[in-house]
Parts: sequence; C-alpha cells; structure tokens
Amino acid sequence: MDRTPVISEVLRSVGYDPDQRILEIEFVSGSTYRYFDVPDELYVALMAADSQGECFTMSIRDAGFDYQQIG
Repeated sequence: MDRTPVISEVLRSVGYDPDQRILEIEFVSGSTYRYFDVPDELYVALMAADSQGECFTMSIRDAGFDYQQIG
C-alpha cells in the first residue's frame, strides 16, 4: 500500500485502501500498523486534521478498531 508522508510529531506516513477499508499508519518511531474496517470519512478527516496525531489518538487508536502491527 502506498502511504503519503505527513507532517506530524507522531505520524510519519498514512495510507488507505478504500476497497478493503484498511488504514495503514507509519509512526515516527518506525512502527507500522494496519487498522481494519476504517470508514472513508475517517481517513479523509485524519488527512485534513490540523493535528493528525491528535486525530489519530481520539478517532482511531481509542476507537476500538482491530489492528495489526506489520513493521
């Protein structure tokens, strides 16, 4: 999956597969995670957020999505 670099203190890059509804996030720490069954509008909101790290924490990390560490 292609990821788009972002300017964030927490996130390094973000990718999204709308067909499978998978959000892939690479963190500045180097870890990469896939989050499953993420709605398109949440990905759009994340990419448009003033603070993508804060948006991730409140809307994705703490929202109970299933996830898998891939790197």
